Amino acid sequence: MLFQIDLTGISPEEVFPQFWPGQTGAGEDVREFAEGLVLGVSRHRASLDGIVAGSSEHWRVERMAVVDRNVLRMAVYEMLFTPETPPVVIIDEAIEVAKRFGGEESGAFVNGVLDAIRKSADRGEVSPPSSPSPD
Repeated sequence: MLFQIDLTGISPEEVFPQFWPGQTGAGEDVREFAEGLVLGVSRHRASLDGIVAGSSEHWRVERMAVVDRNVLRMAVYEMLFTPETPPVVIIDEAIEVAKRFGGEESGAFVNGVLDAIRKSADRGEVSPPSSPSPD
């Protein structure tokens, strides 16, 4: 869904009815979790992009592969807004998604950026944005 939003510029509310009819195996809990992530990433996208850009040497977010930047946005959102999930779990899942859907180097790239963000967060240098970013 984030990929589609990124490429087309449509809203999450437009993407949800297009996405879910083909997902017959997804339960209501999965749907709620996924939609929460998509809405959160969409609301805080500019702030998340700033965090990603600050931790990715020589890469502007808009120049990253679409899969990579959306995996990074989602993982950073989870790290900042779902403290009940350990960052190492979030990073491991993000790496797996990047490997599966991204390019040959996506897993290593996502790992490096997220590890830098995790370390910055541990030092108190990164925290959740206080209000949604304007679109």
